[in-house]
Formats: sequence, structure tokens, C-alpha cells
Amino acid sequence: TDVLRGTHGAPSLDRVDVVQPALWAVMIALADLWRAAGITPAAVIGHSQGEIAAAAVAGALTLDDAARVTALRSQAIARHLAGHGGMMSVALPADDVRAQIAAWDGRLSLAAVNGPTNTVVSGDPEALRELQTTCHNNGVRARIIPVDYASHSAHVETIRDELLDLLAPITPRTADIPFHSTVTGEPLDTTRLDAHYWYTNLRETVRLA
Repeated sequence: TDVLRGTHGAPSLDRVDVVQPALWAVMIALADLWRAAGITPAAVIGHSQGEIAAAAVAGALTLDDAARVTALRSQAIARHLAGHGGMMSVALPADDVRAQIAAWDGRLSLAAVNGPTNTVVSGDPEALRELQTTCHNNGVRARIIPVDYASHSAHVETIRDELLDLLAPITPRTADIPFHSTVTGEPLDTTRLDAHYWYTNLRETVRLA
């Protein structure tokens, strides 16, 4: 609660290993509040790290396992990825973005498809700035997101083995509520939500739309 209230001396929400666990806790608490009011989801879906909370709400992960994924994965991002990457929202369709970023030869990735003309690109900071200039010159809105790491890009591959080891103890189970994956873009058998899935969730494009 000190983090959420901004209490003096509390860790900053600017840190990925602080903000992601805080967001997860808020999502879990809101779901419990809605259930207490008699509102039960017919299905769940989550965006990027939001899938971890969705899995817990669906009953596919215990709270302990979901907390483990959230905390240890965000700590790995803080140790290895923070300070080396970035992300940017681009007002273009996904196919147009893929065509644009091909010129950067793997330094940029399509991080998320949030809508028909609402995408996110992640990767090397210099390449992002170059793409932003290109977009602005073509009259396309492109806004740098205030993070210093590149989720859903090739950067994540550097922590693959560590994540698979850290998250190996989790035990996914059959959900009580249908789980719609934004990794695969379709309903998913939640017994597949193992360590490899949560690595893939961080590495691959978020297919929300």
C-alpha cells in the first residue's frame, strides 16, 4: 500500500520490478471486489502481464504461482533488460508496421496489436527514434512510451533460460473460466500455462486485436 499511496521512502513505480507486481495486485483485488458484488466473469483475457492476473482469476494458476511469475519475471527484466530498450505506440495497422520495421533488420519488433490502427513497437532506443522521425515525416502519430526496456522483442531472448529456470516450479491447471490467450489469439487449454508460456508471453507480440 505504501507504493500505491506514494509514501515517502517507498520504492518508485518507475521501476519495472515495482510497477508490475503492484499492477498485478490491483487487478487481483479488483476481480475479488467484483466477485464479492456478485459479478463473475464469463471468460478472461489479459494484455501482456495482465494475462498473469487473468490466469489467476480463471483458476488456472494459484495466487502463489501467479505472484511468482509476476515478481520473478519483473525482477529479471529489471536486472537484464532495463536501461537497454524502449517501446513506442504507432497509429498504423500491424501489416504496415511490419513493413516499416523490416528496414531495421531485427532491431525493432511488433510488440502489440491493440486495435486496427493501434500498435506498439519495441526494441533498440536509437532505432525507435529513427522510426519515430520517419512516422512524423509521413504524418503518422508515434509516441515513445516512458519505459526503458523492450518487452515483446528480441531483447527478451537474453533472459529465456533464466525465466524457464525461475518459473519451472509453477503448476498450471484446468481453469474454472475460459481463458482467451493474447499470445495465440484464441481460447487456450490452461494446463499449457507453464514456464515456457510465460516466457513466450513476454517475448512474442500481444495479439489483443
